Amino acid sequence: MSKTKGVIGILTGGGDVPGLNPAIRAVTVRAIREGYTVVGLRRGWGGIIDVVRDKGHDNSANYSQLTKNIVDRAARTGGTFLHTSRTRPSHVVKDRVPEHLRDVYTEDENDLTPEVIKNLEWIGIDYLIAIGGDDTLSYAVHLYKQGVNVNAIPKTMDNDVPGTDYCIGFSTCVTRTISLTNNLRTSAGSHERFMVLEVFGRYAGYTAMLPTMAGAAHRCVIPEHPFDVDHLTELLVEDRLENPSNYSIVLVSEGATFQGGDMMFEDAEKDAYGHAKLGGIGDMVAAKLKELSPKYNRGQRINCITQKLGYLVRCGDPDAIDSIVPMAYGTMALDLILKGIHGRLVVLQNGRYDHVPIEVVTSTKKLVNVDKHYDTDKYHPIYRDFEMLPLFIMASES
Repeated sequence: MSKTKGVIGILTGGGDVPGLNPAIRAVTVRAIREGYTVVGLRRGWGGIIDVVRDKGHDNSANYSQLTKNIVDRAARTGGTFLHTSRTRPSHVVKDRVPEHLRDVYTEDENDLTPEVIKNLEWIGIDYLIAIGGDDTLSYAVHLYKQGVNVNAIPKTMDNDVPGTDYCIGFSTCVTRTISLTNNLRTSAGSHERFMVLEVFGRYAGYTAMLPTMAGAAHRCVIPEHPFDVDHLTELLVEDRLENPSNYSIVLVSEGATFQGGDMMFEDAEKDAYGHAKLGGIGDMVAAKLKELSPKYNRGQRINCITQKLGYLVRCGDPDAIDSIVPMAYGTMALDLILKGIHGRLVVLQNGRYDHVPIEVVTSTKKLVNVDKHYDTDKYHPIYRDFEMLPLFIMASES
């Protein structure tokens, strides 16, 4: 591939969120203006390991050159037009090894990092920008340590990438959660029921905390603090009795656990990063609330409306924040390349754009600071001491 000042590769990995396409556009438009070529690597790390290093082979399903017209159209939409996967090249099971490599990689689990590096060199990639959550970016850290010129952009609805107060997708997720909760409350009120909404959040409860803090729900339960369902029932009965419309709402993080219990999974199958698909905690909470409600409601059972918000909060167009922040992040990632700086994660900290060492992704965890932000007796966010906190209250240091 011909190149001018250099070739920049860009990829998106993990779950889709609104705001990915604006980030890709920001990198591409500015890079082309500065005299660089931009290549979109398809399906995250998956497209790179599938590359066949043969000029006669059609690799268009794995990568393609990006133009201003391509990214301008895509930037108006949600998701990622480069597509995505949860591929982890350092841990590829035998039946996922690309067919043309199966004679070389025959173990039950294989490290295809040497192929990734060779493929990037063969494509002509001089600089790599990875957009993803802590799983996708943990492999970016690995590549950086192998000598690849990598910079990273944080993306995840859960907002749990360490080192940054904000990850692409979070604002739209919170906005949609508030909107959907407010829409669903009409049914909860009409039938005078509990409403249990299961939201994303495997290890961190930000997507349940912020909507509850904004008044969308009466209570929330989060992964950082196992909850007593008996006490939760008592609280929700009180909330319902105090509500003129006779209903109450709880947001349940998908990674929340009952006291003495474990996370709930849809099945035993795990992705390349060892994560089984979570699901079912909302239904279980609803069943227990219905069962326990007579104890606190003068012997009368209270029925539940339960809904898993799931992909409804990650599909569609980005909101204003998830249009502006990705533009800034993409521009910053390109600025780093222009300055010859690599191995950085672009971030927002205390309302200011910055960049930090990419290794922060694997060196720590970003979770809700329960002592500071969560009332473990009321199952509710704490409303105090907001002075000098960032826009979304709970910072990366929490």
